[in-house]
Amino acid sequence: MMRTHTCGELSKKHAGMKVTLAGWVDSVRISGKIGFLHLRDRYGKTQVFLNKDLAHEFRTLNKEDVLQVIGQVKARPPQQVKGEGTGEIELEASQIKVLKAVPSLPLDLNEEIESHEDTRLKYRYIDLRRPGMQEALLLRHKLTKAIRDFLDQEQFMDIETPILAKSTPEGARDYLVPSRTVPGHFFALPQSPQIFKQLLMVAGFDRYFQIARCFRDEDLRADRQPEFTQLDIEMSFIDEEDIYPLMERMMKFVFKQVLGKDIKTPFPRLAYKDAMKIYNSDKPDLRSKTKEEFSFLWVTDFPMFEFSEEENRFVSMHHPFTCPHPEDIKFLHNDKAKVRSRAYDLVLNGYEIGGGSIRISDGALQQEVFKALGLSEKEAREKFGFLLDALQFAPPHGGLAFGLDRWAMLMAGKDSIREVIAFPKNKDAKDLMQDSPSPVAGDQLKQIHIKVVK
Repeated sequence: MMRTHTCGELSKKHAGMKVTLAGWVDSVRISGKIGFLHLRDRYGKTQVFLNKDLAHEFRTLNKEDVLQVIGQVKARPPQQVKGEGTGEIELEASQIKVLKAVPSLPLDLNEEIESHEDTRLKYRYIDLRRPGMQEALLLRHKLTKAIRDFLDQEQFMDIETPILAKSTPEGARDYLVPSRTVPGHFFALPQSPQIFKQLLMVAGFDRYFQIARCFRDEDLRADRQPEFTQLDIEMSFIDEEDIYPLMERMMKFVFKQVLGKDIKTPFPRLAYKDAMKIYNSDKPDLRSKTKEEFSFLWVTDFPMFEFSEEENRFVSMHHPFTCPHPEDIKFLHNDKAKVRSRAYDLVLNGYEIGGGSIRISDGALQQEVFKALGLSEKEAREKFGFLLDALQFAPPHGGLAFGLDRWAMLMAGKDSIREVIAFPKNKDAKDLMQDSPSPVAGDQLKQIHIKVVK
Protein backbone atom coordinates (compact mmCIF):
# COMPACT_ATOMS: atom_id res chain seq x y z
CA MET A 1 0.00 0.00 0.00
CA MET A 2 1.24 3.48 -0.84
CA ARG A 3 -0.20 4.68 2.47
CA THR A 4 -2.18 3.26 5.35
CA HIS A 5 -3.31 6.61 6.77
CA THR A 6 -3.48 10.26 5.77
CA CYS A 7 -1.30 13.00 7.24
CA GLY A 8 -4.21 14.41 9.22
CA GLU A 9 -5.57 11.17 10.61
CA LEU A 10 -3.17 9.96 13.33
CA SER A 11 -3.63 10.64 17.04
CA LYS A 12 -2.53 9.18 20.37
CA LYS A 13 -4.95 6.27 19.90
CA HIS A 14 -2.60 5.07 17.11
CA ALA A 15 0.47 5.06 19.41
CA GLY A 16 2.60 1.97 18.86
CA MET A 17 1.20 1.26 15.37
CA LYS A 18 3.39 0.84 12.31
CA VAL A 19 1.98 3.05 9.57
CA THR A 20 2.82 4.30 6.10
CA LEU A 21 2.23 7.90 5.06
CA ALA A 22 2.67 9.64 1.72
CA GLY A 23 2.70 13.34 0.99
CA TRP A 24 4.73 16.48 0.45
CA VAL A 25 7.56 17.90 2.58
CA ASP A 26 6.08 20.96 4.21
CA SER A 27 9.20 21.82 6.18
CA VAL A 28 12.43 20.09 7.13
CA ARG A 29 15.22 20.78 9.59
CA ILE A 30 18.34 18.79 10.40
CA SER A 31 19.75 19.62 13.83
CA GLY A 32 23.02 17.93 14.74
CA LYS A 33 22.63 14.19 14.26
CA ILE A 34 18.81 14.09 14.10
CA GLY A 35 16.16 15.65 11.97
CA PHE A 36 12.48 16.53 11.79
CA LEU A 37 10.16 17.10 8.89
CA HIS A 38 6.49 17.84 8.49
CA LEU A 39 4.75 15.70 5.91
CA ARG A 40 1.62 17.26 4.41
CA ASP A 41 -1.38 16.18 2.36
CA ARG A 42 -4.78 17.80 2.00
CA TYR A 43 -5.94 16.27 5.29
CA GLY A 44 -3.24 17.80 7.49
CA LYS A 45 0.37 17.51 8.66
CA THR A 46 2.30 14.93 10.64
CA GLN A 47 5.67 15.54 12.31
CA VAL A 48 8.24 12.89 11.37
CA PHE A 49 11.34 12.16 13.47
CA LEU A 50 14.52 11.14 11.60
CA ASN A 51 17.22 9.21 13.48
CA LYS A 52 20.88 9.98 12.78
CA ASP A 53 21.12 7.57 9.83
CA LEU A 54 18.01 8.90 8.11
CA ALA A 55 18.91 12.50 8.95
CA HIS A 56 22.26 12.03 7.24
CA GLU A 57 20.84 10.18 4.24
CA PHE A 58 18.08 12.69 3.61
CA ARG A 59 19.86 15.90 4.64
CA THR A 60 19.30 17.39 1.15
CA LEU A 61 15.51 17.05 1.13
CA ASN A 62 13.69 20.09 -0.26
CA LYS A 63 10.29 21.54 0.51
CA GLU A 64 7.58 19.95 -1.64
CA ASP A 65 9.57 16.77 -2.34
CA VAL A 66 7.12 13.86 -2.47
CA LEU A 67 7.82 11.13 0.12
CA GLN A 68 6.60 7.82 1.39
CA VAL A 69 7.40 7.37 5.08
CA ILE A 70 7.14 4.13 7.06
CA GLY A 71 7.45 4.27 10.82
CA GLN A 72 5.96 3.83 14.28
CA VAL A 73 3.54 6.26 15.88
CA LYS A 74 4.87 7.68 19.16
CA ALA A 75 2.80 9.60 21.70
CA ARG A 76 4.36 12.95 22.58
CA PRO A 77 5.17 13.75 26.19
CA PRO A 78 2.41 15.91 27.74
CA GLN A 79 4.59 19.04 27.69
CA GLN A 80 5.13 18.64 23.91
CA VAL A 81 1.51 18.08 22.89
CA LYS A 82 0.36 20.66 20.32
CA GLY A 83 -3.38 20.25 20.24
CA GLU A 84 -5.47 17.22 19.40
CA GLY A 85 -4.98 14.77 16.54
CA THR A 86 -1.53 14.85 14.94
CA GLY A 87 -0.41 17.35 17.59
CA GLU A 88 -0.51 14.47 20.09
CA ILE A 89 1.97 12.28 18.21
CA GLU A 90 4.98 12.12 15.95
CA LEU A 91 6.02 9.42 13.53
CA GLU A 92 9.42 7.82 14.19
CA ALA A 93 10.57 6.98 10.67
CA SER A 94 12.20 3.65 9.92
CA GLN A 95 12.16 3.98 6.14
CA ILE A 96 11.82 6.89 3.72
CA LYS A 97 11.37 6.71 -0.04
CA VAL A 98 11.61 9.78 -2.23
CA LEU A 99 8.78 9.40 -4.73
CA LYS A 100 9.60 12.66 -6.50
CA ALA A 101 12.50 15.05 -5.98
CA VAL A 102 11.25 18.42 -7.24
CA PRO A 103 13.02 21.54 -8.54
CA SER A 104 12.60 24.96 -6.96
CA LEU A 105 8.98 26.11 -6.93
CA PRO A 106 7.93 28.90 -9.31
CA LEU A 107 6.02 30.62 -6.48
CA ASP A 108 6.07 30.72 -2.69
CA LEU A 109 3.28 28.81 -0.96
CA ASN A 110 3.54 30.87 2.23
CA GLU A 111 0.09 32.40 2.72
CA GLU A 112 1.71 35.55 4.12
CA ILE A 113 3.63 36.20 0.91
CA GLU A 114 1.50 37.72 -1.84
CA SER A 115 2.27 36.39 -5.30
CA HIS A 116 1.18 38.10 -8.51
CA GLU A 117 -2.13 36.67 -9.63
CA ASP A 118 -0.90 35.92 -13.16
CA THR A 119 1.94 33.85 -11.68
CA ARG A 120 -0.51 32.01 -9.45
CA LEU A 121 -2.77 31.23 -12.41
CA LYS A 122 0.10 30.14 -14.67
CA TYR A 123 1.21 27.62 -12.04
CA ARG A 124 -2.24 26.90 -10.67
CA TYR A 125 -1.40 23.25 -10.00
CA ILE A 126 1.16 24.52 -7.48
CA ASP A 127 -0.95 27.42 -6.19
CA LEU A 128 -3.74 24.99 -5.32
CA ARG A 129 -1.49 23.47 -2.67
CA ARG A 130 -1.96 26.59 -0.51
CA PRO A 131 -3.98 25.73 2.60
CA GLY A 132 -6.31 28.66 1.88
CA MET A 133 -7.07 27.41 -1.61
CA GLN A 134 -7.66 23.86 -0.42
CA GLU A 135 -9.98 25.11 2.33
CA ALA A 136 -11.93 27.20 -0.20
CA LEU A 137 -12.42 24.26 -2.56
CA LEU A 138 -13.39 22.01 0.35
CA LEU A 139 -16.00 24.59 1.37
CA ARG A 140 -17.28 24.61 -2.20
CA HIS A 141 -17.57 20.82 -2.14
CA LYS A 142 -19.55 21.01 1.11
CA LEU A 143 -21.74 23.72 -0.39
CA THR A 144 -22.73 21.66 -3.43
CA LYS A 145 -23.27 18.57 -1.28
CA ALA A 146 -25.56 20.47 1.09
CA ILE A 147 -27.52 21.88 -1.87
CA ARG A 148 -28.01 18.41 -3.32
CA ASP A 149 -29.02 16.97 0.06
CA PHE A 150 -31.62 19.69 0.62
CA LEU A 151 -33.14 19.59 -2.86
CA ASP A 152 -33.25 15.80 -2.87
CA GLN A 153 -35.31 15.75 0.33
CA GLU A 154 -37.60 18.36 -1.24
CA GLN A 155 -38.35 16.01 -4.19
CA PHE A 156 -36.26 17.83 -6.80
CA MET A 157 -34.73 15.85 -9.68
CA ASP A 158 -31.21 16.54 -10.96
CA ILE A 159 -31.45 16.57 -14.76
CA GLU A 160 -28.64 17.48 -17.18
CA THR A 161 -29.32 19.66 -20.22
CA PRO A 162 -27.32 20.15 -23.45
CA ILE A 163 -24.11 22.16 -23.71
CA LEU A 164 -24.30 22.46 -27.51
CA ALA A 165 -27.47 24.46 -28.10
CA LYS A 166 -29.06 27.10 -30.31
CA SER A 167 -27.84 30.70 -30.35
CA THR A 168 -30.62 32.99 -29.15
CA PRO A 169 -30.80 36.77 -28.74
CA GLU A 170 -30.73 38.78 -25.50
CA GLY A 171 -28.26 38.64 -22.65
CA ALA A 172 -24.50 38.56 -23.15
CA ARG A 173 -22.70 37.48 -26.31
CA ASP A 174 -22.77 33.76 -27.03
CA TYR A 175 -19.72 31.55 -27.38
CA LEU A 176 -20.19 29.96 -30.79
CA VAL A 177 -19.15 26.45 -31.85
CA PRO A 178 -18.95 25.83 -35.63
CA SER A 179 -20.53 22.65 -36.96
CA ARG A 180 -18.34 20.32 -39.01
CA THR A 181 -21.28 18.36 -40.39
CA VAL A 182 -23.45 21.34 -41.35
CA PRO A 183 -21.16 23.92 -43.00
CA GLY A 184 -21.79 27.52 -42.04
CA HIS A 185 -23.97 26.61 -39.07
CA PHE A 186 -23.16 27.04 -35.40
CA PHE A 187 -24.04 25.79 -31.96
CA ALA A 188 -23.86 28.15 -28.99
CA LEU A 189 -22.67 27.31 -25.50
CA PRO A 190 -25.55 27.97 -23.08
CA GLN A 191 -25.64 31.21 -21.10
CA SER A 192 -28.01 29.25 -18.86
CA PRO A 193 -30.30 26.19 -19.21
CA GLN A 194 -33.31 28.57 -19.21
CA ILE A 195 -35.24 27.21 -22.18
CA PHE A 196 -34.47 23.58 -21.40
CA LYS A 197 -35.71 23.84 -17.84
CA GLN A 198 -38.96 25.39 -19.05
CA LEU A 199 -39.34 22.49 -21.47
CA LEU A 200 -38.82 20.10 -18.55
CA MET A 201 -41.78 21.75 -16.83
CA VAL A 202 -43.85 21.07 -19.96
CA ALA A 203 -42.62 17.47 -19.77
CA GLY A 204 -44.05 17.07 -16.28
CA PHE A 205 -40.88 17.15 -14.14
CA ASP A 206 -42.35 19.62 -11.70
CA ARG A 207 -39.24 20.04 -9.54
CA TYR A 208 -35.94 20.26 -11.42
CA PHE A 209 -32.46 21.35 -10.45
CA GLN A 210 -29.01 21.23 -11.98
CA ILE A 211 -25.58 22.46 -10.98
CA ALA A 212 -24.88 23.65 -14.49
CA ARG A 213 -21.91 25.01 -16.42
CA CYS A 214 -22.77 28.25 -18.23
CA PHE A 215 -20.89 30.49 -20.64
CA ARG A 216 -21.06 34.22 -21.37
CA ASP A 217 -18.74 36.25 -23.57
CA GLU A 218 -18.68 39.43 -21.50
CA ASP A 219 -16.18 41.76 -19.87
CA LEU A 220 -14.76 40.28 -16.69
CA ARG A 221 -14.43 41.53 -13.12
CA ALA A 222 -13.80 40.01 -9.71
CA ASP A 223 -17.20 38.26 -9.61
CA ARG A 224 -17.44 37.24 -13.29
CA GLN A 225 -15.86 34.51 -15.39
CA PRO A 226 -16.49 33.52 -19.03
CA GLU A 227 -17.44 30.04 -17.82
CA PHE A 228 -19.18 29.73 -14.51
CA THR A 229 -21.39 27.46 -12.45
CA GLN A 230 -24.94 28.10 -11.42
CA LEU A 231 -27.52 26.27 -9.38
CA ASP A 232 -30.51 26.13 -11.70
CA ILE A 233 -33.97 25.53 -10.24
CA GLU A 234 -37.44 25.35 -11.81
CA MET A 235 -40.85 24.37 -10.43
CA SER A 236 -44.41 23.94 -11.70
CA PHE A 237 -47.67 24.99 -10.05
CA ILE A 238 -46.07 27.72 -7.96
CA ASP A 239 -46.00 31.48 -7.56
CA GLU A 240 -43.64 33.86 -5.76
CA GLU A 241 -45.02 32.99 -2.34
CA ASP A 242 -44.04 29.36 -2.86
CA ILE A 243 -40.53 30.21 -4.01
CA TYR A 244 -39.43 32.66 -1.31
CA PRO A 245 -39.89 30.41 1.77
CA LEU A 246 -38.48 27.34 -0.01
CA MET A 247 -35.28 29.14 -1.00
CA GLU A 248 -34.99 30.65 2.48
CA ARG A 249 -35.17 27.16 3.98
CA MET A 250 -32.45 26.04 1.57
CA MET A 251 -30.19 28.92 2.62
CA LYS A 252 -30.81 28.18 6.27
CA PHE A 253 -29.97 24.48 5.74
CA VAL A 254 -26.85 25.16 3.65
CA PHE A 255 -25.31 27.77 5.97
CA LYS A 256 -25.89 25.53 8.98
CA GLN A 257 -24.39 22.47 7.26
CA VAL A 258 -21.37 24.23 5.78
CA LEU A 259 -20.49 26.97 8.27
CA GLY A 260 -22.50 26.07 11.36
CA LYS A 261 -24.25 29.46 11.04
CA ASP A 262 -27.89 30.08 11.94
CA ILE A 263 -29.49 32.29 9.28
CA LYS A 264 -32.54 34.32 10.27
CA THR A 265 -35.65 33.88 8.17
CA PRO A 266 -37.83 35.16 6.61
CA PHE A 267 -35.62 37.47 4.58
CA PRO A 268 -36.73 41.10 4.18
CA ARG A 269 -38.19 42.17 0.84
CA LEU A 270 -37.84 45.42 -1.06
CA ALA A 271 -39.39 46.45 -4.36
CA TYR A 272 -36.90 47.46 -7.06
CA LYS A 273 -38.15 51.05 -7.21
CA ASP A 274 -37.76 51.43 -3.44
CA ALA A 275 -34.28 49.88 -3.45
CA MET A 276 -33.20 52.37 -6.10
CA LYS A 277 -34.85 55.27 -4.29
CA ILE A 278 -33.40 54.47 -0.85
CA TYR A 279 -30.03 52.90 -1.69
CA ASN A 280 -29.50 53.84 -5.35
CA SER A 281 -28.75 50.16 -5.92
CA ASP A 282 -30.73 47.04 -6.80
CA LYS A 283 -28.39 44.99 -4.59
CA PRO A 284 -27.91 46.98 -1.39
CA ASP A 285 -25.69 45.71 1.41
CA LEU A 286 -27.81 45.76 4.57
CA ARG A 287 -25.23 44.42 7.03
CA SER A 288 -24.86 47.72 8.88
CA LYS A 289 -28.64 48.02 9.13
CA THR A 290 -29.25 44.42 10.23
CA LYS A 291 -23.64 42.61 11.13
CA GLU A 292 -25.47 40.28 10.70
CA GLU A 293 -22.49 38.60 9.17
CA PHE A 294 -24.64 37.40 6.29
CA SER A 295 -27.46 39.76 5.36
CA PHE A 296 -30.06 38.57 2.84
CA LEU A 297 -32.62 40.62 0.93
CA TRP A 298 -35.23 39.83 -1.71
CA VAL A 299 -35.49 42.57 -4.35
CA THR A 300 -38.80 42.22 -6.19
CA ASP A 301 -40.92 43.75 -8.97
CA PHE A 302 -38.11 44.52 -11.39
CA PRO A 303 -38.91 46.47 -14.55
CA MET A 304 -39.72 44.19 -17.46
CA PHE A 305 -37.60 46.26 -19.86
CA GLU A 306 -34.64 48.63 -19.80
CA PHE A 307 -33.55 50.98 -22.55
CA SER A 308 -30.29 50.16 -24.30
CA GLU A 309 -28.46 53.26 -25.52
CA GLU A 310 -26.17 51.05 -27.58
CA GLU A 311 -29.05 49.37 -29.41
CA ASN A 312 -31.43 52.35 -29.20
CA ARG A 313 -34.29 50.12 -28.08
CA PHE A 314 -35.86 48.48 -25.08
CA VAL A 315 -34.38 45.09 -24.09
CA SER A 316 -35.30 42.57 -21.40
CA MET A 317 -33.90 43.44 -17.99
CA HIS A 318 -33.72 39.73 -17.13
CA HIS A 319 -34.68 37.58 -20.13
CA PRO A 320 -37.62 37.50 -22.56
CA PHE A 321 -39.35 34.57 -20.81
CA THR A 322 -40.13 36.59 -17.67
CA CYS A 323 -43.82 37.07 -17.00
CA PRO A 324 -45.11 40.65 -16.78
CA HIS A 325 -47.42 41.72 -13.99
CA PRO A 326 -50.97 41.07 -15.23
CA GLU A 327 -52.07 44.65 -14.61
CA ASP A 328 -49.13 45.99 -16.68
CA ILE A 329 -49.65 43.90 -19.83
CA LYS A 330 -51.62 46.79 -21.33
CA PHE A 331 -48.40 48.86 -21.42
CA LEU A 332 -46.36 46.31 -23.42
CA HIS A 333 -46.51 48.21 -26.69
CA ASN A 334 -47.19 51.83 -25.77
CA ASP A 335 -45.33 52.49 -22.49
CA LYS A 336 -42.72 49.79 -21.86
CA ALA A 337 -41.08 51.71 -19.01
CA LYS A 338 -44.19 51.13 -16.89
CA VAL A 339 -44.22 47.34 -17.22
CA ARG A 340 -43.17 45.48 -14.09
CA SER A 341 -42.06 41.87 -14.22
CA ARG A 342 -42.68 39.05 -11.80
CA ALA A 343 -38.92 38.86 -11.28
CA TYR A 344 -36.93 38.70 -8.07
CA ASP A 345 -33.29 38.68 -7.00
CA LEU A 346 -31.75 37.33 -3.80
CA VAL A 347 -29.04 39.67 -2.53
CA LEU A 348 -26.37 38.70 0.01
CA ASN A 349 -24.00 41.30 1.47
CA GLY A 350 -24.38 43.59 -1.53
CA TYR A 351 -24.01 40.87 -4.16
CA GLU A 352 -26.76 39.41 -6.30
CA ILE A 353 -26.33 35.67 -5.71
CA GLY A 354 -29.53 34.53 -7.37
CA GLY A 355 -32.36 35.69 -9.53
CA GLY A 356 -35.42 34.39 -11.27
CA SER A 357 -39.02 34.93 -12.16
CA ILE A 358 -42.41 33.46 -12.77
CA ARG A 359 -42.24 32.47 -16.43
CA ILE A 360 -44.59 33.12 -19.31
CA SER A 361 -46.61 29.94 -19.71
CA ASP A 362 -48.92 31.24 -22.42
CA GLY A 363 -47.68 31.13 -26.01
CA ALA A 364 -49.76 34.12 -27.13
CA LEU A 365 -48.37 36.30 -24.32
CA GLN A 366 -44.85 35.12 -25.10
CA GLN A 367 -45.36 36.18 -28.72
CA GLU A 368 -46.52 39.62 -27.52
CA VAL A 369 -43.38 40.02 -25.40
CA PHE A 370 -41.19 39.07 -28.37
CA LYS A 371 -43.06 41.67 -30.41
CA ALA A 372 -42.48 44.30 -27.70
CA LEU A 373 -38.77 43.51 -27.92
CA GLY A 374 -38.77 44.16 -31.64
CA LEU A 375 -38.79 40.55 -32.81
CA SER A 376 -41.05 39.94 -35.78
CA GLU A 377 -43.30 36.89 -35.75
CA LYS A 378 -40.99 35.31 -38.33
CA GLU A 379 -37.86 35.99 -36.22
CA ALA A 380 -39.58 34.67 -33.10
CA ARG A 381 -40.52 31.47 -34.92
CA GLU A 382 -36.97 31.05 -36.25
CA LYS A 383 -35.40 31.56 -32.83
CA PHE A 384 -38.00 30.14 -30.47
CA GLY A 385 -40.55 28.22 -32.54
CA PHE A 386 -40.02 25.03 -30.53
CA LEU A 387 -40.63 26.94 -27.28
CA LEU A 388 -43.77 28.64 -28.58
CA ASP A 389 -45.08 25.25 -29.66
CA ALA A 390 -44.24 23.72 -26.27
CA LEU A 391 -45.96 26.51 -24.32
CA GLN A 392 -49.27 25.29 -25.71
CA PHE A 393 -48.89 22.43 -23.22
CA ALA A 394 -47.16 24.26 -20.33
CA PRO A 395 -48.35 24.39 -16.70
CA PRO A 396 -47.75 27.57 -14.66
CA HIS A 397 -44.08 27.55 -13.68
CA GLY A 398 -41.17 29.61 -12.41
CA GLY A 399 -37.80 29.35 -10.81
CA LEU A 400 -34.44 30.96 -10.33
CA ALA A 401 -30.72 30.42 -10.63
CA PHE A 402 -27.93 31.06 -8.14
CA GLY A 403 -24.38 32.01 -9.05
CA LEU A 404 -22.56 29.21 -7.26
CA ASP A 405 -19.10 30.78 -7.63
CA ARG A 406 -20.27 34.07 -6.10
CA TRP A 407 -22.14 32.22 -3.35
CA ALA A 408 -19.02 30.19 -2.47
CA MET A 409 -16.88 33.34 -2.56
CA LEU A 410 -19.03 35.04 0.07
CA MET A 411 -19.19 31.99 2.32
CA ALA A 412 -15.39 31.60 2.10
CA GLY A 413 -14.80 35.28 2.86
CA LYS A 414 -12.94 35.90 -0.41
CA ASP A 415 -12.87 38.99 -2.64
CA SER A 416 -12.86 37.23 -6.01
CA ILE A 417 -14.60 34.18 -7.44
CA ARG A 418 -11.21 33.13 -8.86
CA GLU A 419 -10.32 32.15 -5.28
CA VAL A 420 -13.04 29.49 -5.19
CA ILE A 421 -12.59 28.11 -8.74
CA ALA A 422 -9.96 25.45 -9.33
CA PHE A 423 -8.82 26.62 -12.79
CA PRO A 424 -10.17 30.11 -13.55
CA LYS A 425 -9.36 32.52 -16.36
CA ASN A 426 -7.59 35.80 -15.64
CA LYS A 427 -9.09 39.27 -16.05
CA ASP A 428 -8.49 39.10 -19.80
CA ALA A 429 -10.37 35.77 -20.10
CA LYS A 430 -7.13 33.89 -20.73
CA ASP A 431 -6.01 30.56 -19.30
CA LEU A 432 -2.36 31.30 -18.53
CA MET A 433 -1.64 27.73 -17.47
CA GLN A 434 -2.69 26.22 -20.81
CA ASP A 435 -1.85 29.37 -22.79
CA SER A 436 -5.32 29.53 -24.28
CA PRO A 437 -7.09 30.73 -26.30
CA SER A 438 -4.48 29.79 -28.88
CA PRO A 439 -4.21 29.37 -32.66
CA VAL A 440 -5.24 26.06 -34.20
CA ALA A 441 -3.86 24.27 -37.22
CA GLY A 442 -5.16 25.18 -40.66
CA ASP A 443 -6.51 21.71 -41.32
CA GLN A 444 -8.64 21.95 -38.18
CA LEU A 445 -10.17 25.19 -39.44
CA LYS A 446 -10.75 23.65 -42.86
CA GLN A 447 -12.68 20.76 -41.31
CA ILE A 448 -15.14 23.17 -39.71
CA HIS A 449 -15.32 25.42 -42.78
CA ILE A 450 -13.75 28.43 -41.04
CA LYS A 451 -11.26 30.89 -42.52
CA VAL A 452 -9.45 33.36 -40.25
CA VAL A 453 -9.29 36.86 -41.73
CA LYS A 454 -6.33 38.85 -40.37
